[in-house]
Amino acid sequence: MALIFVAIDPETDSDHCPAVFVEEDTGDLLFQGWTVTDATMLAEVDRHSPVAASESVVRLPARMREIILEALSGRGATVQRVDRGDFQLSGSPRDEGHVHA
Repeated sequence: MALIFVAIDPETDSDHCPAVFVEEDTGDLLFQGWTVTDATMLAEVDRHSPVAASESVVRLPARMREIILEALSGRGATVQRVDRGDFQLSGSPRDEGHVHA
């Protein structure tokens, strides 16, 4: 199993690192996010889709929508991103249309 790292939350700090990955062989998405523990929110989720003991509900910030869409489109390994480390944070990104993974 090989994971393609799509990107990390662009406003992340060293302790909170929501991220998106794609499993290379299956195309499955993996989300690293904050575990939802609020009972009211979990009850609302459970009303629509019961959460099994082997499942988790995670929260990703809205600012990651573009990253999630990138993962869904299959472009996760082809778009250069500062938040993936494709560029140095001190420089300006240049989109050359590809990334060597």
